[in-house]
Amino acid sequence: MVDERIAIYPGSFDPLTLGHDDIVRRCLRLVDRVLIAIAASASEAKSPAFSLDERVELTREVYSDEPRVEVVPFEGLLVDFARRRGARLIVRGLRAVSDFEYEFQMALMNRSLWPEIEVIFMAPASNYTFLSSSLVREVARLGGDVSGFVPLPVLRELARVYGAAVTGE
Repeated sequence: MVDERIAIYPGSFDPLTLGHDDIVRRCLRLVDRVLIAIAASASEAKSPAFSLDERVELTREVYSDEPRVEVVPFEGLLVDFARRRGARLIVRGLRAVSDFEYEFQMALMNRSLWPEIEVIFMAPASNYTFLSSSLVREVARLGGDVSGFVPLPVLRELARVYGAAVTGE
């Protein structure tokens, strides 16, 4: 029997964007299961839109139709979490060259902590390369239309938090 190939896609996902979704759905072509690991320690400096519980529930709603995606909160070292969950692959999205240096350092640190872990970098579809959760939060906070940037369940919650203008209505 072949071991199940499990990838972990970690992040704060505050909120989950269509760029994140693109990475998850393409990753499913490569592995048997994707664990979306939502970090408990979203930076307060980033002006979070949603609590950890809200981020987990929203992301679960987005993937309710995909049994190969599991959404779980986590804290602590990612490699410890990966080891406990039987995952040997970390997936990270790269939008621009500026993301690479930090992500490369993290990949090397994770591998030094657990040599059996591998990290793959995936670029989102070109129409999402500019997209970030913090940018979506800022546009929504200022009343801009973010309907083209987030899945529908996330859009509904952003509209609740920031007002109906975020839907372009």
